Amino acid sequence: MVKELRKEKHMEYKENILCYEDYCALRESVGWQLFSKKQTQKALANSLYTVTAVEDCQTVGMGRLLGDGMYYMIADIVVQPDYQKQGIGSKIINKLIEYVDRETPVGGRSSIQLIAEKGKEPFYEKLGFRLIPHEFCGSGMRKVIRK
Repeated sequence: MVKELRKEKHMEYKENILCYEDYCALRESVGWQLFSKKQTQKALANSLYTVTAVEDCQTVGMGRLLGDGMYYMIADIVVQPDYQKQGIGSKIINKLIEYVDRETPVGGRSSIQLIAEKGKEPFYEKLGFRLIPHEFCGSGMRKVIRK
């Protein structure tokens, strides 16, 4: 029996290079709707910090961080389906958390929030996030405006 040798691939994690085309391709890869091009480009430009996972010059994962220095929101955590369950999403989340940790001053406090896709809550709980409501926070809420 001949063993097939697989070339070991190298995943790179890059900061603040997320472009419109990769953003859209990743959202589409998991069946998420796209926003208008104008909205998307503005959102990417206004992101505080982004992390992309790149293998062989192909972007296979992303995450964005929005924030004001006290409150942060994690958005758009996406890993292409063929690359899921390999620790890529966890690595992206941890890099976003590390950014907040670096930016939080001694004596300060920061809050990181996110809205998990239904059924993905256990993934985020493993990374230290807590479901709300809990003893300190009421229910998370959202409002969508469509035009």
